[in-house]
This record gives sequence, structure tokens and C-alpha cells, in this order.
Amino acid sequence: MRVASLLLPAVLIAPASGPLSAKPAMPNIPDYSQTPRTGIPTEFTWKVEDLFKDQAAWRIELNAVQQDVAKIPDLSKHWTDSAALMADLLDTVSVAQRRGELLYSYASRLSDTDMGNSEYQRMKGEIHALLVGFQASLSFMESDVLALGRDKIAAYVKAEPRLTSYRFPLDKILRQAGHVLPAGEQKIASLTGHFAGTPSQAAGLLNNVDLPRNDVKLSDGSTVSLNQASYQKYRASGVTADRRAVMEAFWTNQKRFGNTFAALQDGTVKAHLFDAEIRKYPDCLTAALEPNAIDPKVYTGLIDAVKANLSPMHRLLKLRQRLLGLPEFRYGDIYASAVASVDKTYTYDEAKRLVIDACAPLGSSYQDLLRKGFAERWVDVYPNQGKRSGAYSSGSYGTHPYVLMNYNGSYRDVSTLAHELGHSLHSHFSNATQPYPVADYPIFLAEIASTFNENLLMHKLLKSETDDRLKLYLLDTYLEGLRGTLYRQTLFADFELRMHRLVEQGQSLTPEWLDKTYLDLTRAYYGHDQNVVKVEDYIQSEWSGIPHFHYDFYVYQYATGVVASMALTDAVLNEGEPARARYLAFLSAGGSADPLDTLRKAGVDLTKPEALKGAFRVFDRYVDEMEKIANRLQAAK
Repeated sequence: MRVASLLLPAVLIAPASGPLSAKPAMPNIPDYSQTPRTGIPTEFTWKVEDLFKDQAAWRIELNAVQQDVAKIPDLSKHWTDSAALMADLLDTVSVAQRRGELLYSYASRLSDTDMGNSEYQRMKGEIHALLVGFQASLSFMESDVLALGRDKIAAYVKAEPRLTSYRFPLDKILRQAGHVLPAGEQKIASLTGHFAGTPSQAAGLLNNVDLPRNDVKLSDGSTVSLNQASYQKYRASGVTADRRAVMEAFWTNQKRFGNTFAALQDGTVKAHLFDAEIRKYPDCLTAALEPNAIDPKVYTGLIDAVKANLSPMHRLLKLRQRLLGLPEFRYGDIYASAVASVDKTYTYDEAKRLVIDACAPLGSSYQDLLRKGFAERWVDVYPNQGKRSGAYSSGSYGTHPYVLMNYNGSYRDVSTLAHELGHSLHSHFSNATQPYPVADYPIFLAEIASTFNENLLMHKLLKSETDDRLKLYLLDTYLEGLRGTLYRQTLFADFELRMHRLVEQGQSLTPEWLDKTYLDLTRAYYGHDQNVVKVEDYIQSEWSGIPHFHYDFYVYQYATGVVASMALTDAVLNEGEPARARYLAFLSAGGSADPLDTLRKAGVDLTKPEALKGAFRVFDRYVDEMEKIANRLQAAK
């Protein structure tokens, strides 16, 4: 129930093995990477004043919300005595949470674009502490709803129109009756929010800040210190010896801290087990999925289907080996572009036009919203000194979404812009259509609209581009993204499930077990024994650099999301208006129904194998197209 759980504004980020980093700016792309935030032209920054006029206004609102939250205990004393009193409390709590999200959004927007500003970090900490306390103050709600019972709730909803928008959240509580804690226990469980994320935070700080870095000598004689940014840059090097040396050196250094990473991962998984056990779930997977009515068979079925359909990815990897001219394809070659000679740069204005044009199948109203977003500064465009790396879409109810970019002009950046705006318009449609208590769509649905836009972008470019080499580059980049989302994220999901099952058996995660399990899985997925990709021993430590393993069965949703988006994209492109209407209805549904039901109405049933089979067919079809282009280019030599 949104009003009874701490739901900070969603930050939706494309999957990655670690934090994304800004590359040197390409020709014709402004380079503000060393420019202080105050020096960035206004038109390239997001409009935070749409949230609050200034920090003084933010602080006034913070104080007001603190006072409102302090009133909750008194309001809760007789809140289930009548339909009107129930509506009064739910509305009060809902408004307080909505205002808290606005406060959090403003502080986050400021701090993420100037991370060295201690005042912004302090503001973010203040609102986070308030929201955790707010969550704890609501510990009575679920147990009180259960005590009232289904029949009384139904009578209240029928009698009081204000309760209509709370019907689905209330039903979710009633459905989980066997897993709701008594009020006192719920309060204690809520207070664990102050420290439950510590292993994840510590692992992130170790990976990104504190880990001592080693140096690697490149083939040109230069020496590079392997931090996250340089690792991600040089692992994609066009020089085979360099990228392989960088990959091996980075993960060999990481292994030196395996005991610490293993202890942190063990702490995270045991925290998940604690939560599952106190709520009387049979296992961690069920505890993570059941609140959204997702059958664990969706998770295990994804893993089984991907492992049974590795051949499309293996075909792609063998083709990339051929294009790179390598006698042997190693894991250290995975991130190298197979069409490295293409150097295509898109200005930001060109990127905006491409994204708008690509979304034509969704209709002029959708395109007009994109234009509005660009014109009204929803996007923070370029990297600047102290700005958070990577990309995301975030926001809060009642305001427009915000997109963080670190735009540098590559096709990948154009695709990222399309991706994040897919998130943004999903939020826009949901917020515009649904009342606040059910506007927030679950994470299970979050990666659909984003990858849908990526699919449309690729479809447009393949139809409009005439240069075969550029088309080959675009396909290589797109399929590499699909590999990372469909296959790599499923590998992660497989590994995550094995970690939790081990801990559920009363054991601990040791570096030896984590290393061996991860290496064995990586070799199985990438065809090590079939001579598709040689996966060297050093990759055993890669698990320690994946932040998502601290997120409680999060990663599988990247894979299910792209499976659903591929099916929906095909439907819109082939069926036209009926499929488009279903898709826009999906974007507008928010969290008003269980996510699998919302998807079924859009035309995709993830409990059945056909959607997964369709994704593998599409992947294979694009590999076919890539092979045809490669053969044409080879014949033309």
C-alpha cells in the first residue's frame, strides 16, 4: 500500500555492471566535464525551480511536513471506527507522503548534479531520515486493516467515495494477511530501514571510492590506473591486447578484497532472509515476488528458457569474433565494438529529433509530450564537475519527470536518451491518469516503456540509414544491449537465486563459493566448453562489482521487461492502432492492478512461454540481418 510503505521516488537506471562514466566529449559536442555546476548554460540543465522556488522554500516545506507527520499517531487512534475516519487518515498520510517525495526529489536533483556540495548532501540526508521515521509511524496500518476484515473494508469503500482510490492497496494488504506483522513488530521492522542498506552502501563505496587501484601498461607504452571510469573505457578498446589486459588486471585486483565483498554480500542476503522469515514466507524469492502477485515460476521460468535458448547469443558472439578477426573470442573481448571503424556523432539536437521521430508509431500526442519535455527542461544534458555519472529518470507525483544524462554524442547516448524518456512518459501517463495512491507502477513494469523506445529507435534507424557499415554498427550496439539485458541479467538472476538458496539452507556466502558459482555460471551461459567464448578464471570475481546483487531479486525484471517490450513493439509496428491503444493504456495503468494483469491487458502474458520464445526469435532475426550486412560488406571488398 503506497501510503503504508516507504516508497522514495523511483530512480530508473539502465542495467550496468557498475556506475556509468562520462567519456571524453566527441567532436561538435560541448565538453563541460571540468566545468563547475554554476558554469553550465541554463538551457542544458533541468528546471529544479518547478519543484521549489529555492532552498528556503524547500526548508519551509520540510518543517511543515515534519509537523504533519508528528500528528499521525493522534489521528491513528480511531481511524478504523468509520469509513469517514479511515478516509481522513489515508488522505492525510497520502498528502504527507506526496509532499515528502517532492522534498526528496528536489534534494536529489540538486545533489546529483553537484555531489561535492555538502549542503545538498545534508538536505538529502534530512529528508531521507524524515521519510524513514514517517514509515515507522505507519506501522499500525496493515495490522489494523487486517483486524477490520475484508467485509468491513468492502462496506467502508462502498459507503465512502474517498476510499475508492485506496481499494486496490487495501486489497493487497488483505491478500497478504499471513505475512503482515503486528503493529509493534512492524515498527521494529520499519526501523531497520536506517541500517538495512549498509552492506550495499559499503560495497558501493569500496567499489567506487576506497578500493586501491592497480596500474596496467598498455600496448603504446602508457600506464593507466584502473578506476571504474578507466576500466569501462579501456575494456572496450579496439586494441585486443589492451582490453584483455585491462579486464584481467581489474578483476584480479578485485579478488584481493574478496573476503570483504563476500561478507557484505552475505549480510545483504541474510537481511533478505530475516525479512522473509519474520513475515512467514517460505523463502526469499517468494517474499520478494508475492507482494506484487508474481508467481516465482515467472522467475525460474525465465532462467530455464534463457538457458535453453543460448544459441542466438552464441551466434552473435561468433559473428562478432569473425568481424573482429579473432582466432579466439575471450570474455575480455565482449565489450569491444565489432565495427570499430565507424565514428558517428550525434549532436544533442539531432538526438532529440531522432527520438521524437522514432516514436511516431505511438502517435502525435506522445511526440508532443517529448517536445514539451525538451522545451521545458526536463533533461539535465551534459556532464559537469561533480555531477553523478550515468543516466536515470526520476520524479514525483504532480510534477513533470526529470532525466539525468551525461550526453557525449554516441549512438549509445541517443539510445539512453530514448530509454530514459520512455521511463519519463510512463510516469507522466500514470500520474496523469491514476490517483496518487495507485499511480506508482511497480518495478516489474518499469523497464518495459524504456526498452520499448530503444526498440523503436533501432527500427527507425534500420529503415532510414543507407550506409551498410553504419547499420552494422547500430545493430552491433543494439544487440550488445540486448545481450546485456536479456542474457546477462538472467545470468545474474540465476546467481542471485543460488545465493539465497544457500543462505536459506543455513550456510554463509564465502568468497570461494561465490567465485566458483559465478565462474561456472558464466562459462555455461557464454559457451566456454563449446568454444564460443573463453571465460578465464579471473572472471570469478566479477560478482563483487555488481551493485544489483544487493537489491533483493531486482535484476530479473530487466530481462522480463525487455521480453515484454519486444512483444509490445512488434504488436504496435505490425497491428497499428489497436496495439497502440493497448500500449498507451498500459502506460496509463500505473499501479492500479497487479503487474501481470496489467501486462495481460496490453497483450503479453509472461506466465506463458510464447512471450519468451518471441524475444528469442526477434534476437535471432536481428542477428540474421547483421550477418547479411556483414556478408555484403565482405563481398564488396
